[in-house]
Amino acid sequence: MSDKDFVQSLERGLAVMRSFSPDRPRQTLSDVARTTGLTRATARRLLLTLSQLGYVRTDEKFFELTPRVLDIAHSYIASLNLTEIAQPYMERFCEEVHEASSIAVLDDTEIVYVARVPAKRIMTVAIGLGSRFPAYQTSLGRVLLAELDNDDIVDIYDRSDHSLATDRTVTSSTALLAELKAVRDQGWALVDQELEIGVRSLSAPIRNVDGAAVASMNVSTHAGRTDLDEVLDHFLPRLLDTVGDITAALALR
Repeated sequence: MSDKDFVQSLERGLAVMRSFSPDRPRQTLSDVARTTGLTRATARRLLLTLSQLGYVRTDEKFFELTPRVLDIAHSYIASLNLTEIAQPYMERFCEEVHEASSIAVLDDTEIVYVARVPAKRIMTVAIGLGSRFPAYQTSLGRVLLAELDNDDIVDIYDRSDHSLATDRTVTSSTALLAELKAVRDQGWALVDQELEIGVRSLSAPIRNVDGAAVASMNVSTHAGRTDLDEVLDHFLPRLLDTVGDITAALALR
């Protein structure tokens, strides 16, 4: 794409929307300008435009997103046709294992959750549709990273957010590459307390008709109630069967 085709105002508008987060749900004009690096005048025009379109509301001091922004995410999720197909299989799986399960896709250095069936048990990590985490640090992400070339994996690791690392998280791209080699060989990924101490997660890929991994599905549990043997002996076979069923269902569409 040539520079003349790049619409900078759209880029800036999206930057304003992305400046809102769980830590910054309500922001002043100055907050938005500081977070995005835009001038106050530019940030003001963008916020007022988004407000006119219904994506932002304001009380004349603070700005916050409205539920209309979910329309954008819904358009993407609906276009996948994946969540509609996967949902009944996920629900059946969660009834069998009595734990939470999610489906995610890879977006550059992060995974994005596009489907989820929560467990009745509560974990510290708050996860909902659209939640993002560093791909290298999660089982969902490692399943998808394992599909990439090593040079791309190293680049993603180097550009990732490492602020959420625990004392169990891999600390180098070399260690990550070794982990991903095992993922390729076995066809699934297990991450033990690398995103949050106490949380174990097991994932496997969902593939399209061409065999490419288009998403990944996991089961997460607490280390205090589920040991590794149970994860591998009880959860893994059921997870592999479920992603196999979803993959087969996708091929029929």
